[in-house]
Amino acid sequence: MPRRRLLQLAAALPLAACGRDGVEDGRTRLRFWAMGREGEVAHELLAGFREEQPNIQVRIEQLPWTAAHEKLLTAFAGDATPDVAQIGNTWLPEMAALGAIEPLDARLAGAPAIDKADYFDGIWRTNVIDGQLQGLPWYVDTRLLYVRSDLLARAGFDRMPQDWAGWMQAMAGLQKIGVAHPQLLPLNEYEPLLALALQPGGDLLADGGRRGHFASPGFQRALGFYLDMFRRGYAPPMTNTQVFNLWQEFGRGTFALYVSGPWNLGEFRRRLAPELQDRWTTAPLPGPQGPGASIAGGSSLVLFRRSRAKRAGWALIEYLCRPAVQQHFYRLTGNLPPRRASWIGEPLSSDPKIRAFADQLERVRPTPAVPEWERIAQEMQLFAARAVNDGTRPAAVAAALDARVDQFLAKRRWMLDRKVGVA
Repeated sequence: MPRRRLLQLAAALPLAACGRDGVEDGRTRLRFWAMGREGEVAHELLAGFREEQPNIQVRIEQLPWTAAHEKLLTAFAGDATPDVAQIGNTWLPEMAALGAIEPLDARLAGAPAIDKADYFDGIWRTNVIDGQLQGLPWYVDTRLLYVRSDLLARAGFDRMPQDWAGWMQAMAGLQKIGVAHPQLLPLNEYEPLLALALQPGGDLLADGGRRGHFASPGFQRALGFYLDMFRRGYAPPMTNTQVFNLWQEFGRGTFALYVSGPWNLGEFRRRLAPELQDRWTTAPLPGPQGPGASIAGGSSLVLFRRSRAKRAGWALIEYLCRPAVQQHFYRLTGNLPPRRASWIGEPLSSDPKIRAFADQLERVRPTPAVPEWERIAQEMQLFAARAVNDGTRPAAVAAALDARVDQFLAKRRWMLDRKVGVA
């Protein structure tokens, strides 16, 4: 968001919003912003912290995800940021570019309980911007395949193949047993195509994030594979709003493969009939020649630069990053922990449908760390959806997408070339 717009937002804020929490009556007061379901469970999650730190009073403010991004920018413009907040890790580059959040490298050096090596590497790297650690992963989100294992077995496969050629063969086999469109890939969801594009073979942006790199052989191969699923009739050309009831159709066998995230573990268990519970499973995404990569999504915890209670804020972040606390967080929300130590113990260690996510998390890759990324990802999906409908070849799609993305990144190039901060 341009600085001028930030100042306009600041002018619209009530003056009272500029007050800062600090130390009063010997107690440190912290403001913690959490979004959605995480905000709902934060009070219960912090019960142990309140016992350990009676002199730190945490005021939890719950924000809806739909308003959170604008709220964060407005708070920055009005000097009304909280001390600690949960933010989507794709927002980290923007917050870092604004200078809104505190780099954590020095604090991490004095916190031996937080072991970088214990974190899934791809999710850790989403928090490193221009060589500095800007946040700590709180929970992780990735994509893999939900599979009707009974239908796959009828098609002649005892497990989901691990490479793209096998994936195509599995879809062909499923069609032969009567599953007309075996793979559901909603045209308004960019995550499946992005996961394919993150397979090893090149970056999506080039020249330090100054230009698009979608004409690379790696992206064109991923896009070609994606488009082939539609052109061969394996995936129906429809959006998720056109699926009347996802779980019902999966249970009916209308489709047998679906790329989705961890929140659907609970949904499939609640919504599918009891007799179907042993007929579905999860599997890591196949890759070009073997097990594939996927996206490194989720939320991170950040410490705001303008906080007057940074020591207490860091203590809160440290507490929320403990493996035992992350396990409790999983039980409350179903959010997957970013530390391998948190996966030791029930139910994370033994449930095969959950363990597939741990397997996938060993092969997640961060998206380009530029503030414009979410807009670029949405544009990528729009171009791909048009190609599904009009038959445009991958090379032409990639060239047009690069031209469009270069327009988005024009300001970034201008500022980086003049060695000024990106805002």
